[in-house]
Amino acid sequence: MTTRIISALADIADHYDAVLCDVWGVIHNGRAAYLAACDALAGFRDAGKPVVLISNAPRPSSFIPRQLDALGVRRDAWDAIVTSGDATRAEIEKRGPRAYKIGPSKDEGLYDGLPVDFRAAETADYVICTGLRDELAEPPESYRAELAGLATRNLPFICANPDRVVQFGGHLIPCAGALADIYEELGGPVIMAGKPHAPIYDLTIAAAERLAGKSLERSRLLCIGDGVQTDVAGAHGQKLDCLFVAGGIHAAELSNAEGLDPAKVDAFLAAYRVHARWAIGELA
Repeated sequence: MTTRIISALADIADHYDAVLCDVWGVIHNGRAAYLAACDALAGFRDAGKPVVLISNAPRPSSFIPRQLDALGVRRDAWDAIVTSGDATRAEIEKRGPRAYKIGPSKDEGLYDGLPVDFRAAETADYVICTGLRDELAEPPESYRAELAGLATRNLPFICANPDRVVQFGGHLIPCAGALADIYEELGGPVIMAGKPHAPIYDLTIAAAERLAGKSLERSRLLCIGDGVQTDVAGAHGQKLDCLFVAGGIHAAELSNAEGLDPAKVDAFLAAYRVHARWAIGELA
C-alpha cells in the first residue's frame, strides 16, 4: 500500500474524530516546542475533537503537563495525556516489591506511592528500566555486561520506555528500548507496556472516548508519530490510521532535495512490515 504525503494535518482532519499524538519528536525536541505542530493540534481541537497525547515517557502522566509548559507547548494543543509510565505502574503492582533499577534520577516519579524495594541484582525478582543512567554520555553497549548478568538469572525486564532513541535538540539520545533490545538478544524476557504494545492504546482510546462523550469508531482515530518501531508499528498493530512524521529521526534516509521521497518512505515502512496511511515532514 502506498503512503500519501501531505503538507498539513488540516488536509485530512475531516476524516477523523480524535487524534492520538506522540509527544517527543512530534510536538517538541526535548528543548523547545515545535510551534507549528502545536498550532496544528490546536486547530484540530477547535472543531470540538479531542487530542490525547500518547507518550513513551517512563513517568506518570501527571508529571508531563509542567514539562510541556516549560518547553512552550500550548495547553490548548491537547486534552489529556497517557504515558508508558501509567501502563508500567500497573505491571509493577502485579510483580511485588523486590526490583533491580536501571534509570536516571529524573524518573523517580514513576515509583511514587508504589511499595517498591530496590535491591541488588542477586536478590531482585525483576528489573525495571526507565532509561540509561546518563543518557547524554553512555552508549547502550556499555550496559551489555550488566544486562548479561541479569539475563543469566532470567529476571523479567520491564521496559518503561520502548523508544530506542529520541531527539534532544539536534542530537539523538538512546532510551530504555535500546537496552531492552540488548537484553532480549541475551535471552532475557522483556515486558513492554508502552508503544507499540496494546495496554497503552487501550488506555488512550478510553481517554479519547471519555472526552468525546461517546464510543469512537477505530476508523475515525488517527495516530501521529515519528517512531517506526513504536508509533507506526503500534498503529499498524491496532489497525489504526497513522500519520508518520518522517522528517524527524528518520529524515536523512527518507528525503531528497524536494522533501520527503514517497518511494523511500514506502520502502522504509515495508522493511519494517508496517504501513502508514499518511506521511508528513513535520507536523504542521
